[in-house]
Amino acid sequence: MPAGLAREDELALAQRAGSGDRAAQRELFQAQKHALHHALFRVLGSNRELEDLLQDSFITIFRALPSFRGDSSLARWCQTIAMRTAYAAIAKRRVAPLELVDDQVADSTPDAQRVVRARDAVRRLYAALDRIETKQRIAFALFAIDGRSLVEISELTESSVLAVKTRVWRARREIMKRAAKDPLLSEYLVELGGDQ
Repeated sequence: MPAGLAREDELALAQRAGSGDRAAQRELFQAQKHALHHALFRVLGSNRELEDLLQDSFITIFRALPSFRGDSSLARWCQTIAMRTAYAAIAKRRVAPLELVDDQVADSTPDAQRVVRARDAVRRLYAALDRIETKQRIAFALFAIDGRSLVEISELTESSVLAVKTRVWRARREIMKRAAKDPLLSEYLVELGGDQ
């Protein structure tokens, strides 16, 4: 489908959903829920609040639909709102204590041990991310964990490319300071490519 027609379809869907058409709202939800869940998960990590934040994102999206003009794709617009929701959630929560032991894996096979180490490394990364400034965390997570480009992150966070690049650099610097004292985190960052 040509881009112009796709944009017209998105605008029509947004207008129908914004006017209260339940079928259009379900269609929009089904079309966007996976991408928003993915983006929120990459920014927040394994998180008990993830489903609530996904729901909060969609509530905000549905309320804001009348203002959607089609300047960007509907998917990009929805992801931008999800990033605002993530920002607000991170900004208001306290840092949780770091839990490093996985009691669910009792197997001592090499594969099970590798899974436990990987989970532990991810927990340590997100614990480090919990301790840095929210804008830096979101930029780093979208860049280093989710693999998005600086340009895409700048659009999602409504920031300049230079600001995003600076945030990623500062976040990486802070995380590398923590990794210097934590061999498991350091090893994981090498695998992730976050040590460059």
